[in-house]
Amino acid sequence: MEKTYKKLNNLIGWSCALVATIVYFFTKEPTVSFWDCGEFIAASYKLQIVHQPGAPLFLMLQNIFSNLALGDKTALAYWMNTGSAICSGLTVLFLFWTITALARKIFSIESAVLSQTTLIKLLSAGTVGALTFAFSDSFWFSAVESEVYAMSALCTSIIFWLALKWEAHEHEPRSAKWLVLIAYIMGLSIGVHLLNLLTIPVLAFVIFFKRTKQVTMRGVIKYLSLSFLLLAAILWGVIQYIIKAAAQFDFFFVNTLGLSFGTGISVFISLLVTATVLGIRYSIKRNKVQLNLVLLCFCFILFGYSSFVMVFIRGDANPSLNNNQPDNIFSFLEYVTRDQYVSNPLITGKYFDSNPIAVENGAPIYRKDANKYTVVGHKSIYKYDRTTLFPRVYSEKDSEFYKHWLHLAENEHPNFLSNLHFFSTYQAGIMFWRYFMWNFVGRQNDESGQLGNLTDGNWASGIKVIDNMRLGGQYDLPSSAKKDPSSNHFYFLPFILGLIGLFWHYRHNKKDTSILLLLFFFTGLAIVLYLNDTPIQPRERDYAYVGSFYTFSIWIGLGVIALTNFVKKNTHIIPTVLVCLFSVPFLLLYKGWDDHDRSEKYTTRDLYARNYLASCEPNAILFTYGDNDTFPIWYAQEVEGIRPDVRIVNIGYLNSDWYLKQMRKKINQSAALPITIEPSKVDKGVRDYLVYEDYHIDKAVEINDLLSIMLSDHPDDKSDRSGENFLPTKKMKLSINKSEVIAHKVVPKGWEDFITDSMEWDFNRDYITRGDLAILDILKNNAWKRPIYFVSIPPSETLGLSKYLVNEGLLNKLMPVDLSKASATVSNETAPNTQYTNRWGLYNNLMHQYTWAHVNKLNYLDPLTRNVIPQYTNNFNILSKELVAANQKAEAKKVIDKCLEVMPKQILSMNQAVDYYFLSDTLYEVDEKTKANELIKRNGDYITEQLNYNLAIAKDKPNAVDERNIRLGMGLLNAMMDNSRKYKQHDMEKYLDNQYAILERKITAISQ
Repeated sequence: MEKTYKKLNNLIGWSCALVATIVYFFTKEPTVSFWDCGEFIAASYKLQIVHQPGAPLFLMLQNIFSNLALGDKTALAYWMNTGSAICSGLTVLFLFWTITALARKIFSIESAVLSQTTLIKLLSAGTVGALTFAFSDSFWFSAVESEVYAMSALCTSIIFWLALKWEAHEHEPRSAKWLVLIAYIMGLSIGVHLLNLLTIPVLAFVIFFKRTKQVTMRGVIKYLSLSFLLLAAILWGVIQYIIKAAAQFDFFFVNTLGLSFGTGISVFISLLVTATVLGIRYSIKRNKVQLNLVLLCFCFILFGYSSFVMVFIRGDANPSLNNNQPDNIFSFLEYVTRDQYVSNPLITGKYFDSNPIAVENGAPIYRKDANKYTVVGHKSIYKYDRTTLFPRVYSEKDSEFYKHWLHLAENEHPNFLSNLHFFSTYQAGIMFWRYFMWNFVGRQNDESGQLGNLTDGNWASGIKVIDNMRLGGQYDLPSSAKKDPSSNHFYFLPFILGLIGLFWHYRHNKKDTSILLLLFFFTGLAIVLYLNDTPIQPRERDYAYVGSFYTFSIWIGLGVIALTNFVKKNTHIIPTVLVCLFSVPFLLLYKGWDDHDRSEKYTTRDLYARNYLASCEPNAILFTYGDNDTFPIWYAQEVEGIRPDVRIVNIGYLNSDWYLKQMRKKINQSAALPITIEPSKVDKGVRDYLVYEDYHIDKAVEINDLLSIMLSDHPDDKSDRSGENFLPTKKMKLSINKSEVIAHKVVPKGWEDFITDSMEWDFNRDYITRGDLAILDILKNNAWKRPIYFVSIPPSETLGLSKYLVNEGLLNKLMPVDLSKASATVSNETAPNTQYTNRWGLYNNLMHQYTWAHVNKLNYLDPLTRNVIPQYTNNFNILSKELVAANQKAEAKKVIDKCLEVMPKQILSMNQAVDYYFLSDTLYEVDEKTKANELIKRNGDYITEQLNYNLAIAKDKPNAVDERNIRLGMGLLNAMMDNSRKYKQHDMEKYLDNQYAILERKITAISQ
């Protein structure tokens, strides 16, 4: 029976992995996804440098998968996504073996003989637990895209499985090899993601419980302390301080001894290797077993960590994507320590309303010059008037959210209890337990639920009585909610089975249960504690806690054993197993397929990246804003070669000296940016930012003159206060040569008369950055040879140029025109917004240039796609309105027909209902009354259902009334009613009037 168990354990384990991999293969995205995937795919393909702290091993392994595309660049993302699918399938395999190993230990204690019944229970537990995790929401999401989290989960699963292998073979000679292998995998995992280091305390307790006969509190505290020391030793000692030591060696050898760069690094490495080898030899000669094991593990961690050499080598090669340009030891150190990102306080820190009272110098900042390293400044350490232990409400920019969440009165200050309350209710509650419940209880929808309202992103079981108690309105759900593919209800079944498994495990093996509880904590709530995230993150962060979901899936598997043990007759075991199989993993698979199936999704590449690039004229300069605006576009250019002539400029990165250097060189087919500022004047530590000092200059000043002052090294151009350069006025001016503008066709035909003699604007910040200086220099030198575009970004990032940005669809083009005196040939004041529009540029993009990625046929649209679509419907509205105003109704009809053809048929949000109202209004104006009525009926049905739902929630939860949605919906119904009356559509008017009256009575009843 033992041989049979081993064969079946391997066979069924691999079968579960194969099933999961096949599911991932058929549901994976065929091309690039949103967020970091575009950067990772591009960097993997060309072995480039991604954002800090990097993932070199992941990039190199994904590069191997890229070869399966056989030269087809459009298939590169497909095969890299396949790499994640395979990693995820292997994770399921190791989870299966982990569950059977843990269960086998219990059965081995109870009986030395493995019976057929026990065999069935073991393998059933592994199957149910492994497949449950395979089809859990968060893990499945990462399994079908080229991101680090699938490979990171694989590393975690291997490490924990190896720990159990060591435990099982600890009594055998050379069993320490398992620990050495764990050290190597852990070193490798650093090159994927740092999450895997959180398994260290768990490993410590595996060793503790195996080697300790009597468990005492003193022993627990001792091993817990040692595990924290070991974690710190790797997280800071190995990853950071070894590089810091090498950097200081090189600093001494270069700056003091005058030797070449890298000499000190070579000496340090030689000393480190020599000391380690001598230490190992000493441990062998003196029979120091523990010392030998520690040194070997240290060596193998370094062997794994050595994947970061790729970052140093490729950083020196300076590829197109070269984040932080880690081409010297100090920039490499900044790269691995994530200096680009602001660290969040952990033990002590300020409150959001604390005031700075002093600034102290922190660690020095180094720059590599021609023949030495130069200290160019120090990191600033701010001291505040009010500080606290366990700081959780510290972000000044989120102060209003904190006040709302904590119910602080006007002028009321937060205190230590505020930290505890925010941690327990928001950071733990909203940003962890909500995710946990998504995976094992059910999910309301995939809207971002970080605001904590009752309609977006909550967990929901599908049991209406329970859900209604929490969320309200569950008996009046709109059809959009009922049909929402992302509404996945599991009726508490996985959760209950996991709790049964947890209690059964605790009853039979308290030590292993304690180990799993530690694993659950350190891969879950400990991450919450460490990250200390601010509210309203750019995306939901559930992917970070997959390790804890992995752990709970182990208990789900053990829950199968608990239920089969409860069954008295052996003939009932198989039916019980089948019930568990169909009511948990197969339920997750069935419910999750439609919203996890990305096999037809091309929206990131086509609807987003390709169309952004298609909006640009040849050789354009495109200013993007955030990382996630940029990554898909980088993918399109770097991998598929789409519009390589366009120069992408990330405004946030442009503030960095290394990025500004990259912008000075040609990339792909894009010429260098016309930046003439001497590199030494904006190098690291030089003019990082300049403050504004009002010199009361009445007239606008040419940016050339302002740049001369701000870049001058003459003492007279320095501030008397700080001794540094400064911005003397916010009134800026750029003189325009009209012949250049016309020659380069910057403005559309018919706008030549609107070209202004000079562009004048007010700079809109109290400081100016290195990136701002570069943009001003580009404006000065470009002479309109290359068209300049901006994505839709906050006005603060446009330097005050907003009035010269003309809408051409997804992008705004910079034009030296004064449109305030223009007639309706330029823009229509009745359009849904007041920004000026290049009508024919917009027409060409919407009608001819853009691709639509089948969004009109997709059953499921993910949140980011739903956020992009309103940009299109809004532009269709703007264009059709302007065409009607210009009495070009035939063209307006074509525009609206195009919109109705390519856009999704379903209404996705109340804001989009506004867009459809404007479309219906235009349809009436062009005498398309039938289409207008169809659109209004669809709109009216949607609004009515949404308002009934909101009012039902208001009835059940009086303190959670969504007043904005109710006002907006009633206003839309009233506006549509007025329109139907205006155009004598009496049936439609009657329908809308009836709906409005019913809703008005409900609102009155609730408000009384």
